[in-house]
Amino acid sequence: MFFYFGYGSNINLVSLKAKGVIPVASKRAVLPGWRLRFNVQHWFRHEGGVANIEPSTNPADFVEGMVHTCPDDSLASLDAVESYGFGYDRTEVEVETANGKIKAQTYIGLPGFIDDSCLPTIRYLNIILKGALEMGLSKAYLEKLRSLPFLPEVTYPEFKPPPGNWPHFNRKSLALRTGCTALGGHVFDMQKARPKLQGIIELLGGKDMTLFFVKRHDTSDGNETIEDIIHGRISPGAKKYINAYLNEFGREYQYAGRFDYDVGK
Repeated sequence: MFFYFGYGSNINLVSLKAKGVIPVASKRAVLPGWRLRFNVQHWFRHEGGVANIEPSTNPADFVEGMVHTCPDDSLASLDAVESYGFGYDRTEVEVETANGKIKAQTYIGLPGFIDDSCLPTIRYLNIILKGALEMGLSKAYLEKLRSLPFLPEVTYPEFKPPPGNWPHFNRKSLALRTGCTALGGHVFDMQKARPKLQGIIELLGGKDMTLFFVKRHDTSDGNETIEDIIHGRISPGAKKYINAYLNEFGREYQYAGRFDYDVGK
């Protein structure tokens, strides 16, 4: 077991579990002498900035979050979704809890991804706020989160694949193409992506990521299934979110084909 301090969307247990990390226990914690920022540029530009923490010279500054007690095998999952060594570094901090001080692992942004002009999206802030409210973070901290400026939402046209007789993939055939990923019934080749997207090829490669992104929307309760996606039983907001990513994938990656769900095979 190890302790992990989550201060951004990983305050929210639905969001954390969507990343494949299921803690055995979670409790409130405070990190004194640090401040919360949203200056780590997301992999995809329409997502704005995501959470980061920085040491502060102001003794009144602090960051509230959750200390999650996690199984040892969760560390690899956290490293993958937090882009350890690429977008974030992993370090140990000492946080204060109701039961005393605890040393915990956490992630801080690496210089190559820091952009102080970034703003978080309202979707991202909503995920943090829901988690903070459910976990009982302080009212003052909640008000601080509610007062943050956010990135205006981008409106995307309905995604349409390029014309052509494209091949079809299923779960098994896609798994053999580790440089490709699927989303919303479409397959994209990531191998010629710009440098800042190279670090997530291993995370996305060979897999259909639709359910992952559905569960990363602020309307998710974490219970959605592949069958819900097949039958369109996801929220309008999640559908809009998937469409936004299809447009971004179409811009960043090469279109490679269609993805057919073969549930049970």
